[in-house]
Amino acid sequence: MNIKVIFAILILIIVVGSLMCAYTVDETEQVLVTRFNKINRVVAEPGLHFKLPVIEKKISYLKNLQEWDGDPGQIPTKEKRYISVDSFARWRITSPVLFFKTIGPVQDNARYRLDEIIDPAVRDLITSNRLIDAVRNSNRKLDTFESDLAQAKVETKKDQLSTYTVTTGRSEINLRILAEAKPKLKKFGIELVDVKIKRINYVRDVRDSVYGRMIQERKQIAEKYRSEGQGESRKILGDKELELKRIQSRAYRKAQEIKGKADAEATRLYAETFGKDPGFYSFTKSLEIYNEAFNKSSTLVLSTDSELLKYLKGGGLSAKPRK
Repeated sequence: MNIKVIFAILILIIVVGSLMCAYTVDETEQVLVTRFNKINRVVAEPGLHFKLPVIEKKISYLKNLQEWDGDPGQIPTKEKRYISVDSFARWRITSPVLFFKTIGPVQDNARYRLDEIIDPAVRDLITSNRLIDAVRNSNRKLDTFESDLAQAKVETKKDQLSTYTVTTGRSEINLRILAEAKPKLKKFGIELVDVKIKRINYVRDVRDSVYGRMIQERKQIAEKYRSEGQGESRKILGDKELELKRIQSRAYRKAQEIKGKADAEATRLYAETFGKDPGFYSFTKSLEIYNEAFNKSSTLVLSTDSELLKYLKGGGLSAKPRK
């Protein structure tokens, strides 16, 4: 056989053997090396490492934080109200040896163990506390609209005031869930870092009735505001009418005073005129009567001795009234 061919085969065997022996460890990984399915060593340092080909195998586990997202489930609260609870958690593998012995070489299998431990802890803590404790963290004053709603509840149902008082709080429930589930996961080589309730909602069966009650309560508040607005509107309109009548009364009184003064002045002038020349006064008054009583369509039948026609028969202002 040609020496070059043999040399090439040897180089190929060395390269393949090196590839089978060498492996790299990422900064986010921790590697478990097994020999005949038994743990030989743990490699946590990142970089290039070597193992025996064929008889040794590399099993990689992530050592950074991992996500667990639970499935929403229907859970009754302490007051027997069924709610849908959705929670999530963060965890990591702290002991790859325990993890391999209890769960196996596949990291995704940890999901089932987490479900078995975290879900019951969430259920236990929700059923042991009231709905208000699972929803709120403190008894802080609510916003304006919610405050009016709570005040309306207090006015109508004072005996249920304690229903809206937080004694435990959602943050404390999260801490208790973590405290209950964390020790149970240590034997699997898992550290539970944090657990949180992500979403809480009523189950579909009662959601519509709850929404209907919320709408009715808000309608009551809206009606309260509406009635207060109508009362204020009537008060403003009443004040306006009162002020308008007061202005009109003052104006009417002022007009009557001016009219009275004008009538008095006119009477005085008439009296002075009558006193100076009674005949002229009688003449002008008679002309006013002629102007008001006679027109083109008027027809009168009067005696020649009528006092009304004395200024038409001649004499003008010199005519004297008949005795």
